[in-house]
Amino acid sequence: MKMVIGGAFQGKHSYAERTFGITEGWADGMNCSLEDIFTCSGMKHFHEYVKLLVREKKDYQEFVKELFRRNPEICIVCNEIGYGVVPMDKFDREYREAVGRICEQLASGSDQVHRVMCGIGTVIKGGDGRC
Repeated sequence: MKMVIGGAFQGKHSYAERTFGITEGWADGMNCSLEDIFTCSGMKHFHEYVKLLVREKKDYQEFVKELFRRNPEICIVCNEIGYGVVPMDKFDREYREAVGRICEQLASGSDQVHRVMCGIGTVIKGGDGRC
């Protein structure tokens, strides 16, 4: 598994395509099915997919285990949403926490994790140290 994280609109998806050579087979977390994540090459907007899991009250720890089992080569592209002001809305707080906890578990088991800012990637886990 590979992960690319960073702020919104920082060029994460383009960076992932270039860095990992994944030009086809991307799913979009904003509108994909559960089966899509188990069969795609990569998923952009992963944080939006997590929002769906939280809204449907799915056990996200089981989801993470199943993702590692069924699609261990996937590239996850996710916004970092845990910075800044803590939301007042209960759902938004639960969603924010779920994204953080899921990404922590995914990063722990990933071969590579890259952080992108202004289109420039930094390897924070694995890889050969080059961006």
